[in-house]
Amino acid sequence: MNQENKPLRVLILGANGFIGSSLTSAILRRTDWEVYGMDVGDHKLSHVLGDKRFHFVEGDITINREWIEYHVKKCDVIIPLVAIANPAQYVKQPLRVFELDFEANLEIVRKCMKYGKRLVFPSTSEVYGMCPDEVLDEESSTMVYGPIDKQRWIYASSKQLLDRVIYAYGLEGLDYTLFRPFNWIGPKLDNVMEPKEGSSRLFTQFISNIIFRKPIQLVDGGLQSRSFTFIDDGIDCLLKIIENKDGAASRRIFNVGNPHNNVTVADLAKIMIEAFRQYPDYREHADQAQVVSVSSQDYFGKYYQDIHTRVPSIEAAKEALGWWPKVDLETAIRHTLDYHLAHEDYELTSAA
Repeated sequence: MNQENKPLRVLILGANGFIGSSLTSAILRRTDWEVYGMDVGDHKLSHVLGDKRFHFVEGDITINREWIEYHVKKCDVIIPLVAIANPAQYVKQPLRVFELDFEANLEIVRKCMKYGKRLVFPSTSEVYGMCPDEVLDEESSTMVYGPIDKQRWIYASSKQLLDRVIYAYGLEGLDYTLFRPFNWIGPKLDNVMEPKEGSSRLFTQFISNIIFRKPIQLVDGGLQSRSFTFIDDGIDCLLKIIENKDGAASRRIFNVGNPHNNVTVADLAKIMIEAFRQYPDYREHADQAQVVSVSSQDYFGKYYQDIHTRVPSIEAAKEALGWWPKVDLETAIRHTLDYHLAHEDYELTSAA
């Protein structure tokens, strides 16, 4: 509730994305808040478009600036989720990444400051770069990037600079929370039914490869590890951040991940092939699945550089929000495949 004891009004920019659509759904089902949403499409929101507490407009944050300013003024909590978050695009379109992820979002941050609105902003686990720490901590871990020609880091650099700008605005009075998702996965992450190579995120790329009987390509052997987090767990944390009970999330940074789901990319490929065998229509696909190694330069291009480990400390979220992840990797994969392969409807299952 806000200070007037009225339901919160939440503005979600990028409401049709993976996080945005999942968050919109959860808010409408589990709270009495109102949601105002914008995105360039609405195909992931079809089940909530008729909800009287959801007000959606099709638009672009780089074009519809007047609409955004009006709704920043109108709403209590602003959540800008629009960004390019794909390593292939970091390498091929670095300026577009900077213009959208940094410049367009900076305008929204400044409007939140101008009108005294609470900002919940998505940072990224990639801000830690190639930090050598075994566990990444929000307060103490350093942020280590490669040389300038490794344009893969333009995304992380853009996000890190926004983190610093938001922190600085916080010293001037801005109420904000930065959250850093660690490889969130689940239904609706990407469209797996298109045989795109290198244009989806790792998890859905593997699903698509198996569906279309294409080799699973392990970049540099797949020795790098990732901590995969199921969308339900991430949304649970976001709801606590938005509610901000007793101001526990104000001017804080939270890693939102599942350190218990840390596996190498090579092991993930094996786990996913085995999971496909549970679906009769795709058992043969799993039996025929091939796993090959490819160099990062061949896969992404010469401007790419990889992150070897990415394990979050989640002590801050545990202590301040009473949150911790509950969904193991096998369950997360099963829910995702149920949605994409068995075509089961999926709604976030966690209790409020």
